[in-house]
Amino acid sequence: MIRQMSPATLQRHLAGAASPPLLLDVREEWEFAHCHIEGSVHVPMAGVPGRLAELDPARETVLICHHGMRSQRVALFLEQRGFTSLINLQGGLDAWAAVVDPAMPRY
Repeated sequence: MIRQMSPATLQRHLAGAASPPLLLDVREEWEFAHCHIEGSVHVPMAGVPGRLAELDPARETVLICHHGMRSQRVALFLEQRGFTSLINLQGGLDAWAAVVDPAMPRY
């Protein structure tokens, strides 16, 4: 089962993490260019299968998309391939902008 994390909880988690998780943004190029969480790694959803070798299956990884649906699908895909520490950002970047970073552009 993929762990879900609210934007506020993720913000606290990032602030207190001794070893920060990988923030994996799976949105399209134009979406990432419009706005993203600082430090996120951009790999569009369709590109994830071809870039699995670049990802650490044991590293805590937070999946991010616009509303949390695409990132959930990618998380399930990764889980089926042996990734063990996955978190889906509930509500996606839209919720992050509403709760954590109101200055972030929304679409």
